[in-house]
Amino acid sequence: EVVALASSRSVGTEVSYGDKTLRVTNLDTYDFSDTDICLMSAGGAVSQKYSPKIGREGCVVIDNSSAWRYDSEVPLIVPEVNADAISMFSKKNIIANPNCSTAQLVVALKPLHDRAKIKRVVVSTYQSVSGAGKGGMDELFNQTRAVFVADPIES
Repeated sequence: EVVALASSRSVGTEVSYGDKTLRVTNLDTYDFSDTDICLMSAGGAVSQKYSPKIGREGCVVIDNSSAWRYDSEVPLIVPEVNADAISMFSKKNIIANPNCSTAQLVVALKPLHDRAKIKRVVVSTYQSVSGAGKGGMDELFNQTRAVFVADPIES
């Protein structure tokens, strides 16, 4: 069973999941004791607040934010690269993953590194503005409109 969770302001709204529509439930009051896995992708502050509580209830949190990436008790996992690090998850019941660019990059670099040790990699990435959330999307929209109508661009 898949359950959609969000803050109280989103309770009752509906989200699509495959061919289904899920009604959003309140994260604050959800009982995770019968839940196996929580895919957390709500931002660092939300993850720092809720993930330890969820983990203590026995649910494994797989976190997509930057909140746990540098915590020595939380494994940073890319399954194709370091699946064996999964054994560390039980300290907090939290698993971190790197950002999207890093995850893809290390999957490509791992076999190369295994064959001939990589000493240095120079990478440039160009991230989608949607990664900044609604505020970033609104800013892009307003700046694009300003360019179109020759108004000043505001950051």
